[in-house]
Amino acid sequence: MIASFRDKVYELTRQIPKGKVATYGQLAKLAGNPKAGRAVGVFMRVNQDAPHTPCHRVVASDGSLTGYSSRGGISKKKEMLIAEGISFSGVKVDLGVSLWNHV
Repeated sequence: MIASFRDKVYELTRQIPKGKVATYGQLAKLAGNPKAGRAVGVFMRVNQDAPHTPCHRVVASDGSLTGYSSRGGISKKKEMLIAEGISFSGVKVDLGVSLWNHV
């Protein structure tokens, strides 16, 4: 069976370890469609498998916390990331420290 782009994105999202984040664009590229960052955002918004598929670990390319559709919104997303050890610089994730280096 050939996995769909969405399935690949969700599988990659499940690989992001606690204490790291990935960007929407990074996941799009790793899943085979580097220009589909917005589609990745849609997949995260409609994720029915949280927390098994940890969509809160996906952030914008500049470290901004964009949308989080679960109760509490972006403030809850930030709270969850801080609890997992994510480093912030102001209101943005410090990607120099916390970006997932998928090998």
